Amino acid sequence: MIDFDPGTAAPTKGTDVRNGGDLVVETLEALGAKTVFGIPGQHALGLFDAMGRGNLHFVSSRVENNSAFAADGYSRATGEVGVLFLSTGPGALTSLAGLQEAYATGVPMVVVASQIPLEGLGARRKGMLHQLDDQKASAANVTKSQRLIQHASGIPSAIQDAWTEAISSPQGPVWLEIPQNVLLDPIMVPPVEDALAEAADNPPRVELVREAVKWLSTAERPAIIAGGGTRRGRAEKSLLSIAEKLRAPVICTPGGNGAFPWNHELSLQSWIEDRHMTDVLEDADVLIVIGSSLGEVTSNYFTFEPRGRIIQIDAEPRVLESNRPGLGIRADAGQALAALDEALVVEPGETSWHGVTPEAVVKEALAKVRARLESQDLAKELKFMADIREAVPADMQTFWDMTISAYWGWSCWDARQGQFHSAQGAGGLGYGFPAAIGGAVGLETVGKPGRVLAVSGDGSSMYSISELATAKQHNIPVTWLIVDDGGYGILREYMVGAFGKATATELARPDFVKLAEAFGVPATRVAPEDVGDALKAGFAADGPNVVVVETLLKMFGPTHLPA
Repeated sequence: MIDFDPGTAAPTKGTDVRNGGDLVVETLEALGAKTVFGIPGQHALGLFDAMGRGNLHFVSSRVENNSAFAADGYSRATGEVGVLFLSTGPGALTSLAGLQEAYATGVPMVVVASQIPLEGLGARRKGMLHQLDDQKASAANVTKSQRLIQHASGIPSAIQDAWTEAISSPQGPVWLEIPQNVLLDPIMVPPVEDALAEAADNPPRVELVREAVKWLSTAERPAIIAGGGTRRGRAEKSLLSIAEKLRAPVICTPGGNGAFPWNHELSLQSWIEDRHMTDVLEDADVLIVIGSSLGEVTSNYFTFEPRGRIIQIDAEPRVLESNRPGLGIRADAGQALAALDEALVVEPGETSWHGVTPEAVVKEALAKVRARLESQDLAKELKFMADIREAVPADMQTFWDMTISAYWGWSCWDARQGQFHSAQGAGGLGYGFPAAIGGAVGLETVGKPGRVLAVSGDGSSMYSISELATAKQHNIPVTWLIVDDGGYGILREYMVGAFGKATATELARPDFVKLAEAFGVPATRVAPEDVGDALKAGFAADGPNVVVVETLLKMFGPTHLPA
């Protein structure tokens, strides 16, 4: 057991004396935390010493950004709070891109970062290792709030408050930082016996629900866009009930993928980037938008021009009417849709879209999308995605990096009973594999089958390739599909389309099979037509494994650009 002298920054004799780190661990355990992600650091050693006296399971990543992605994946897979331990300065800063994804997507996390000793804080530059002028200010753009704890007795309450804030809608990561000596100094505070964190209530205003019901009761062509907030608010049951009452077509955004049954007769699935779907949504006389800002992708790159009225429901007030005017209802999606469902009474009758049933409108729109795809020489891509979908068990969770396969997945992936997770919130590279590691750990922690699928390109996989060591060390059941096209494939395609040639998109890359094997992880390289069988074999194995497919995939043609 290691203690650390904040004055000399030198190891001292081990001790069992409780310190501030114990209060962190005890409080997290009392709140229900079971697993922590991160990397040890000099100023954070008090945290790790205390974990040796507690029951938290620690998963050590190789890069802090990947630790953040792993905590994110843990939370998405389980619905629990992800916990992240960071060291000071470079370690804390390296995590920020991962935290941006969690913040953009509304993933509840508690982040505990160490700090330099109290005497070094403030405007002075004492030349301490890892010293920043204001470390928590660096996290201000990617976390809900930031707190500096300056005395040990404040640790339990601060962590309890942070946990409460993280799970309160709009959910997201909350940042705490604790100086080295506060973590290490002996304390008089007794062991933490209980801690309580309950999400703040975020119901819709009664008059807004009443007004929304008035609009919907007279709507002839209602439609629904289900964004990521629908899933975060666990609003799927209410969404289905409302859609069936209104006979309203429903389309899911990439973040909302899975919020509505894929093959339901009212499901427009997730083809949000196709002009045929944009046409249907523009024709709605009342459009319900749940947990979405109608941002870049959802609006088909801001070409969406709705002609009807919009009811927009979101827990984040800054989202409301950020792109389109409408009846903004600030509320948790689950609470808002439950209230709307209870209040909504629709008289039986024929809902008509210009003399056509909504079910027929949905069927026709999907047929038009299929016809467009089949006219674009995309047989390889359609089969590749279909083969992956056929191989993946219906209840398996999948984690997708920013790669062409994922862009296809945003639109064509039927999540079935599993969950679809991608990095579309912030759009940074490297999410898929470390998030899958966190997801697999989380599922096993809550007693569920842990095997998950991660999908990356060769470019994005290099951001997290070091986490093969993490997967091997903890024997984590992740199957990692790497689609290797020799570069940043989507950027290559964008540049060729825009300029006639691509610049700086080609990559020298390793032999991924040999590299995985060097980490002690089984790997195989297969042709595109064999991807399904290779994945099935990987799913049946123990621990981590890698499947590499060398192929160049194309995207379907964009419909937001002039023909």
